[in-house]
Amino acid sequence: MEIEKLTKEIRNRSFERKKDKTPEQVAASWYNNDLKYSGIGKTLFCILPTPGCSWALGESGGCTMCSYVSDCTLELIDTETILRIFNEHYNRFPISEEEGKKAIKLFASGSFLNPYELPKDARDEMLTKLANEDNIDEIVVESRPEYVTEEVLDEIFNIIGDKLFEISMGLETSNDETRLKKINKGFTCQDFENAISIIKKARDKGYNVKAKAYIFVKPILISEAEAIEEAIETARYCEKVGVDRLSFCPATIHAGTLIERLWRKGAYQPPWIWSAVEIINTVRKEINLPALLDTSGFGSRRGPYNCKKCNKELKHKIIECNLTQSIIEHDCECKGQWMGEVNNSDMNKSKTHIKHIPLY
Repeated sequence: MEIEKLTKEIRNRSFERKKDKTPEQVAASWYNNDLKYSGIGKTLFCILPTPGCSWALGESGGCTMCSYVSDCTLELIDTETILRIFNEHYNRFPISEEEGKKAIKLFASGSFLNPYELPKDARDEMLTKLANEDNIDEIVVESRPEYVTEEVLDEIFNIIGDKLFEISMGLETSNDETRLKKINKGFTCQDFENAISIIKKARDKGYNVKAKAYIFVKPILISEAEAIEEAIETARYCEKVGVDRLSFCPATIHAGTLIERLWRKGAYQPPWIWSAVEIINTVRKEINLPALLDTSGFGSRRGPYNCKKCNKELKHKIIECNLTQSIIEHDCECKGQWMGEVNNSDMNKSKTHIKHIPLY
């Protein structure tokens, strides 16, 4: 497939320029309020040191918009090192009983459930620690759907008992053609539904397991109007198949990716912030699922952008409304320009094809 070849070539060039990172440099953590299933509460975010996403490291070259693998070691990390670093970051944020129960999100820059990326014994040791922490009531991880199996969920819940465990999967879109040919995700809606089915079966066993879908806003080679429509339709699909929570991720330009190559050639622009607001407001009105909107890169040269007058204020409103799940209300003179582009997007739609974009 042409997109896999091009993505792989760009990825390899990115790896050639990549500076080596130690596991300590890869890891990170922070602590703030977030929307839990039980309501607004404190959440510890922890990026674990891993070799990186197996899909990106393989022959496919990974997804067209993601460069997280370039922030990883690209080499296997032993269990002892992973656990030492995890404990260091976990202990950075001791909380008092007055703060109530907290959630923890464990990010592996890939799939937490893939034993190549995160060794099973390291995974089990971390979960055992969290199972014994009375102040942790929600554990959130990320994984590709192929690693969601009955066996893995049995192993996890034999450790964590009745704690809530959420598996976040990057569905990105309910359009198979977009996901395979424009995002290069490497799995179909049927694969995603199979993972959801396994999660539902686990609930029948009494496991407190949830599913979250990441939805990518504006993949390459689609118009602004199409991006809005496809994201909303994907949310409807997620509700239909049994997803528990949604997280919309508007495109930002990551270095060393195909999306960056198209952006540099003038063949791609990230979505307007107004488009993201239109999507999240529509979803909150029409769909009965908690829906979050990621604001990473908002207002920057490589991220979603409106105008200098409203970028910052609107970003703060979005963050606040993520916690309250309320409708985002704002206005600015640049909104007319956005509406004009959306209304004329069929005329402005990019006719560029992947094979016509030079690699260098």
